[in-house]
Order: sequence, then structure tokens, then C-alpha cells
Amino acid sequence: MRLVVICIGRLKQGPERELAERYRERFDDIGRKLGFRGLEVHEIAESRARDAGARITEEAASISALMPDKHVLVALDEHGKSIDSAAFARQLGRWRDEGSANAVFMIGGADGLSPELQRKAALRIAYGSATWPHQMVRIMLLEQVYRAATILAGHPYHRV
Repeated sequence: MRLVVICIGRLKQGPERELAERYRERFDDIGRKLGFRGLEVHEIAESRARDAGARITEEAASISALMPDKHVLVALDEHGKSIDSAAFARQLGRWRDEGSANAVFMIGGADGLSPELQRKAALRIAYGSATWPHQMVRIMLLEQVYRAATILAGHPYHRV
């Protein structure tokens, strides 16, 4: 299974981009041994439309255009479900074992994800009840993806 992260907004050069890349590379190293075919990150420029509805619609079209044909969809959403790292790892492992070709993770912009994309999501994840900048959510997601791989591999990175 291949993992695809589609983000509204770009990480500038600096510590945030370096940290995100570090977790992506770590996942690639361990993920291949677990039957994952890599982790792609796609950045989409934020819409410049004047109103929130138009921005959400434009961003949803851009996100949809990058989705591979066969996928399970995950929305990062402040109103989503809070799941622990072990449960997240089990879910990724289950999708992989069921033969899902791709798991697509969507991170919306400042106005959030379109209701249509949220409805299509098999899972909606929140990192607590606070609102986080999309750059931070991307780093937290990539860390959790790496952590999930270490859990599935029995690696000591994750300690209970």
C-alpha cells in the first residue's frame, strides 16, 4: 500500500520542512519492509478566492485531482476522531492487509476541507480539540505515520 499526503499550503525551507522530511524518510526506510510502497507528499497552493466557500471548492478540486484511482480516504479534521498511535497503526495495517492500494490523507487549508470530501473519508482524525496550523498538522501526521510503522514492526521507538 502506498501512502499519499495531500496538503493545502506549502512548507517553507527551514526547520518545519526538515522535520517533515525526516519523518517521511524514516517511514520509507522501515515501511518498505512492512509492505508499504512509499509515502508521497503533495503540496497545493492555497486558493486566492475571495470568499471561504469558493476557496474550499477550489481546494477540494485540487485535492481530488491528485487522488489515485483506488484509495481509502482519511481527513485530518479538527472535528474528527481522536485515536491513539496504536489504534492508528492497527488501522494502517488492516488497510494494507485488506489490499488497499493507497491511503490518502488530506490536510485542508485555513477554511478546512469541503463537506463532500469529509463525507467520502473512511476516517476523520483530529489531533485534539485545539485548532492547529496545517504545517504543524502535516508534521504531526508524518510523525504518526512513522510511529505506526515502528509499532507494526515491533521497533522500540514507540514506548507505552
